[in-house]
Amino acid sequence: MLTLPKEHRKLFREPFGELHQSIEEIIPLISKSCVYAVGDVVTHNLHRNGITPAIAVIDGHTMRSPCNQMPALRGECINVKNPAGTLTDELIQALTYAVLHPPVTINVDGEEDLAVIPLILVAPLGAIVLYGQPHKGVVMRTVNRKAQQTAQHFLNHFIRSDA
Repeated sequence: MLTLPKEHRKLFREPFGELHQSIEEIIPLISKSCVYAVGDVVTHNLHRNGITPAIAVIDGHTMRSPCNQMPALRGECINVKNPAGTLTDELIQALTYAVLHPPVTINVDGEEDLAVIPLILVAPLGAIVLYGQPHKGVVMRTVNRKAQQTAQHFLNHFIRSDA
């Protein structure tokens, strides 16, 4: 398991991509792309706008409160554990599998927020990763070499443990 030390959590406060006010702004930009969604509300709003992501990573919560907008699940569903502030090997393996076998919904027992980092590392170039930025909107990141380098930089701040 990889754990993000508290002193490095500030790295994740800024959007890791382009911040948009709403999903409706993004729809015209992603309609012909391979889309991956991290978060229940983002996934739900994509579905509401007629887009089913190739991968949806959800945890049944939004801003640590139960989410009443549970997205419709499509394709295979994988259940994983991932405590807050961590990236478990189980989650990383599920993301890798999902990229190779879409559509997949990854249902996280714990927290899915940090899944964006390994997802960008394993996603094909040109894919679009979307995730919610609390109280601000939706972040859109196109997977390219620079995004992968930045994701690796973020990942390097995590500490491996056997827990």
